[in-house]
Amino acid sequence: MTTIQQLVFELESPYAGRPYHVSGNALFQAIAADVDDRTRRELQVSHAMFAPSEYGSYPSEHSQNGYAGKLGGSLPPVESYEDLFLFRDAAQRWLQTSRPRDAQNTMDRQSHGGRLTVAPESFFGVPEHQRNSKRRVKWYIHAYLHSEREGVLPLEESLFDGIQLGGARNYGFGEVSLVDSQVVELDALSFDGLRGYDQYTIELVTSYVLQSEKPGADSQSMPWWWDTSVAGVPGDAPTRDRRLRRREERLVGESVYELATVDHGQLVGYTGNDPVQTAKNGVLRIGTHARFGFGELRVRPASHDRVPERGEVA
Repeated sequence: MTTIQQLVFELESPYAGRPYHVSGNALFQAIAADVDDRTRRELQVSHAMFAPSEYGSYPSEHSQNGYAGKLGGSLPPVESYEDLFLFRDAAQRWLQTSRPRDAQNTMDRQSHGGRLTVAPESFFGVPEHQRNSKRRVKWYIHAYLHSEREGVLPLEESLFDGIQLGGARNYGFGEVSLVDSQVVELDALSFDGLRGYDQYTIELVTSYVLQSEKPGADSQSMPWWWDTSVAGVPGDAPTRDRRLRRREERLVGESVYELATVDHGQLVGYTGNDPVQTAKNGVLRIGTHARFGFGELRVRPASHDRVPERGEVA
């Protein structure tokens, strides 16, 4: 059985880093010094995604239905494969459409002596007749750990006390506090939502590493089961010679290593013959530096629109 430990951190101070995710490597480095050698070798850490604490509804593919109250700052039950990705879509499509969804899902930028950070909370004005002149939206960070060796997980919650993420940590930036944690067994989840379809697509939840400067890291080609004839983002016209968007990234530790990656947030076709096993592998991530969050994939039936609201607008 593959054990997954989901984590939710509250962002307590400004964060000096990218406003769309915290790398798994950063989270690993923050906790590695406080675990034993065996755990450090076996532990695998996802990228951590930002999510606001706001009112929302479960997406149609989720095992829970309808209005969910306030989400983002806690972990709802996980019963199916699709439930794992509730907070791992950067668009956070669970947010209520009756509220300013795009504004609520945009972090405020701050400048501290010329250093740009993202704020741990956002403020929105409210109608004059209400008691308060503005309301506050707090930001949270969602990540998960996994290990295929029995006894490694779950980690004690006390291990996450006082950790900091991002840059300028010696100035107090990037403080987080653990607010929720739960354990999920990957093989115990339902994958019925992926069965019985003729075609599937692969969504790159995090970047896939092609080359790395880190010693001992293997170069990777694109998987043979990726069909790039339908590559791109939703709304693009499929083109046989389309080139996937690339991104240069860094793996930062005692040294800095440059990475060449296929950028996250893109779709490719799926030409494999076992979508359920591919889905499991995608949760555990594939390729170089998978243990640090790279190579996370989501499998979707090709007939399902990733952005269902587009059909309503059309």
